[in-house]
Amino acid sequence: MLDRPLPAGVLSAVALGLGTARVHPALITSVSDRAHPARRAGALGTYRFWRDLGHAVGALVAGVLADTAGLDATVLTAGSGLLAACWVAETGGALRVRTAGRG
Repeated sequence: MLDRPLPAGVLSAVALGLGTARVHPALITSVSDRAHPARRAGALGTYRFWRDLGHAVGALVAGVLADTAGLDATVLTAGSGLLAACWVAETGGALRVRTAGRG
């Protein structure tokens, strides 16, 4: 089934939608928890603006990259995002970036 473009695309879209539905509420909650109540609306608006802009620009960049360098290059950009996620650790309510040789 995944060797044909339409079923593979539909399955990928469903997986992306399910993943997004699981992640976005947690991200919004973390922004809300860290913002002072008086500034919470502005913090959420700022977060949503940059998140949505990242979705739009990221899709355009990935499309151009796929057209010019092939699909393997877009997989590498996804891998770089996973690598960045591994380098960032949550400690005591603040994000801290891990450096080489330190946990």
